[in-house]
Amino acid sequence: MRAAVRREFPVLVRIAIPLAIAQVAQNGMSFVDTLMAGRLGPDALAGIALGAVSFFFVTVVLSSMLFAVGPMVAQATGARRPEDAVAALRQGLLWGLVLTPPAALLLWLMPTVLRAMGQDPTVVAPAEGYLRAASAGVLPLMAFTSLRAYLEGQGRTRPLMLVAFLGVGLNVLANQAFMFGRWGFPALGLTGTGVATSLVYAAMALAGFAYVARSDRARAVFAGPWRWDGPTAGEVLRLGWPIALTVAFETGLFAVSALLMGRFGPASLAGHQVAIQTASMTFMVPLALGIATTARVGHAVGRGDPLGARAAGVVGIAVSLLVMTATALLYLTAPRAVVALYLDLGDPRNAAVVAHAVAFLGVAAAFQLFDGLQVSALGALRGLKDTRAPMLITLVSYWFVGLGSGIWLAFGRGLAGVGLWWGLVIGLAVASVALAVRFAFLLRRLRPGSGSGVSARATATR
Repeated sequence: MRAAVRREFPVLVRIAIPLAIAQVAQNGMSFVDTLMAGRLGPDALAGIALGAVSFFFVTVVLSSMLFAVGPMVAQATGARRPEDAVAALRQGLLWGLVLTPPAALLLWLMPTVLRAMGQDPTVVAPAEGYLRAASAGVLPLMAFTSLRAYLEGQGRTRPLMLVAFLGVGLNVLANQAFMFGRWGFPALGLTGTGVATSLVYAAMALAGFAYVARSDRARAVFAGPWRWDGPTAGEVLRLGWPIALTVAFETGLFAVSALLMGRFGPASLAGHQVAIQTASMTFMVPLALGIATTARVGHAVGRGDPLGARAAGVVGIAVSLLVMTATALLYLTAPRAVVALYLDLGDPRNAAVVAHAVAFLGVAAAFQLFDGLQVSALGALRGLKDTRAPMLITLVSYWFVGLGSGIWLAFGRGLAGVGLWWGLVIGLAVASVALAVRFAFLLRRLRPGSGSGVSARATATR
C-alpha cells in the first residue's frame, strides 16, 4: 500500500495543479465582472451581484449533471476502451442540448422571480439585462462542461488551464467593448457584461472542440452520424442527476445562510461575505484535487486495480487535508491580514465589519478542514460511479444537521452570525465523515479484475 501511495502522489498532483489554476482563473471571471461593474455605479454593482448569483445557481446546477461524463471517461480510460470514453462525451454533448432550453428559460424568468421576492426594482433592472444577454452563453457552457469532463476523466488538465486563461483575458476585453463601448462597440452597461459572458463561453467551447478534434483525431470524436445511445445516455442521466442535486444542496445551503446572516445587520453580512469569499478561493485547490481523485480512482477501477483505487483516494484526501490545514492556520494566526485584502483596517467605518470577518475566519479554520475532506471524498466516490448515496448524505448533512444546528445556535443560543458558521462546520463535518466511511466501505467490495464492470458490482446498492 505504501508503494502504491508513493507512486500515486506525483501523478495526482500533476493532474491537480493545472486544474487548481484553471479553477482560480475561471473564478476570476466573476471577480473581473464585479470589479468592472463597480465603475458603472452602485446600482450596477448591486445588479451584477444579483445577476451573477442567479446565473451561477441556474447554470451550475443544471450543467453539473454533465459532470457524470468525467467518471465514465475515467473508468473507460483505465479499461483501455477509448470508444466508451468517446461515447460518453457524445452523449454528454447531446444532453447539453436538452438542458439548454430549460436553463435559458429559467434565466429569462429569474428577474420576475426576483421582483416577486421583493428585490429593489432599480437593482433588478440591470440584472435583467445581464441575465437575458448571458442566456445566449448557456449552450456553449453546456458543451464546454462535457468537453472539460472528458479531458479531466483522462487526466489531461493542462489544456483546461490554458482555456481558462483565454477566458479571463477575453472577458476583460469583451467587457471593455460592450460594457463601456470601446473600439466602436455600443456601451450596453450590464447587458454588455452578459454579452461578454456569452462570447467568452462560446470561445472556450470552440477552443475545447478544436483541441479535442486535433489531439484525438484518430478516434474521430466528432465524426457522424450522431444519435442517442440508450445505455450510455441512460448512464449519464443515472449518474448525473444525483450530482446535480448534490450541487444544488450545497449552493442552496450557502445562499440560505447568507440570507439568514442578513438578519443580524449589514456589518455581519459584509463580514460573512469577506470570510466566505476567502474560503471559496482557497477551496479551489481541494476542489481540483477532488476532480483529479475522481480521474485516478476511475482509472484504477477501470483496470481492475482495487489497491490503486484505494491509494488514489487516500492520497487525494490526505493532500486536501494538508492544503486546508495550511489555510486553517493562516486564518487562525493572521485573520486581520486576510481581512486587510478587502478592507482598510484603519478606517473606523469598517471596524464592525472587520470584527465580524475576523470572528468568522476563526470558525472558518475548522470549516476548511472538513470542506477539504468532503470534496476529496466526494471525488473519490464519483470515481467509483457512486453518486446517489452521496446525494442523500449531503441532503441530510447540509440541510437537516448543518442548517438546523446553525439556526439553533444563531437564534436559540444567541450566537448570531458565528452560530450560523458553526452550523456550516457541523454540517460539513457530518458529510465529510459519512462520505469517507462510504468510500472505505465500497473499497472493501472491490475485487481485482479487468474493465469498468468492477465498479458496477461494487456500487450495485446505489
